[in-house]
Amino acid sequence: MSNLILLFLCIALGAMLRKGKILPENGHVALNAFVINISLAALCLFYIPKIEFDLKLIFPVAVAWLNIFFAILLFTFAGKKFGWNKSLIGAVIMCAGFGNTSFVGIPVISALYGNEGLKTVMLVDQPGSFVALSTVGIAVVNFYSGSHSSAGEILKKIIRFPPFITFLLAIFLNIFQFHVPEVLDDVLSKLGATTVPLALVSVGSQLRFESPGPYTKPLAAGLLFKLIIFPLIIFILYCLILKQNGEVIEISLMEAAMAPMITSAILASSHDLEPKLCNLFIGIGIPLSFLTLTLWYLVFQQL
Repeated sequence: MSNLILLFLCIALGAMLRKGKILPENGHVALNAFVINISLAALCLFYIPKIEFDLKLIFPVAVAWLNIFFAILLFTFAGKKFGWNKSLIGAVIMCAGFGNTSFVGIPVISALYGNEGLKTVMLVDQPGSFVALSTVGIAVVNFYSGSHSSAGEILKKIIRFPPFITFLLAIFLNIFQFHVPEVLDDVLSKLGATTVPLALVSVGSQLRFESPGPYTKPLAAGLLFKLIIFPLIIFILYCLILKQNGEVIEISLMEAAMAPMITSAILASSHDLEPKLCNLFIGIGIPLSFLTLTLWYLVFQQL
């Protein structure tokens, strides 16, 4: 219960800090940078060396890749059918194709499954969401915006990203069963603990409720896919077809149902792919996701 209270309290605090102009208009940029480069990196180093790897861990990693694959497939076809321009199709793919597996995912999973659940979240987030965004995501924005990055430039962005470097280090520690000294492990735990409050304050400070106007249909289509259709696809694939169950699968299903990713929306906006629509996906998608996540959680508890 305390985790759920913290979740909504921090979002409210973020909104209040922005509204009261205590937090600068772009203050979330600094919060995001700290969470991504320090807090998430610390969580990665704290949890991944302790994970016992088996084939079942492929399922959480695959969630992010399946998300962007189905988004590209669906909205390339739907966009042409509805007569959307290239920029609009790219924006919907980017916002519906990546889930908020860290800024919303970590607090929600921590609240529902405790800190043990964060081991699975790290797998969804690092080799899943981050690598998919850094490769397929960059390719999508380049194609739909008309700009082009070489494979070498994309690779440089990946290998220079601090969380990815720490992810590789964490995998190395796990493979060779190297135990992090207790004192350092405690430091990593404390740094990682900043993820939830800072991420939620950042989310709260970025929420803006605007009228969708001409973007109503693409927004509705993107959110319907991200919050309902895609988690249903994962549920059918993982539970009904592949007959998988257990907490790792349940957390994977919950991560599939997360709101649109803030970072992918920012990436799309920075390439001039309908910035207002990208902001609407975040401002409406995140609050709405708390309702749909509750419904999905109740469904998954019946498995």
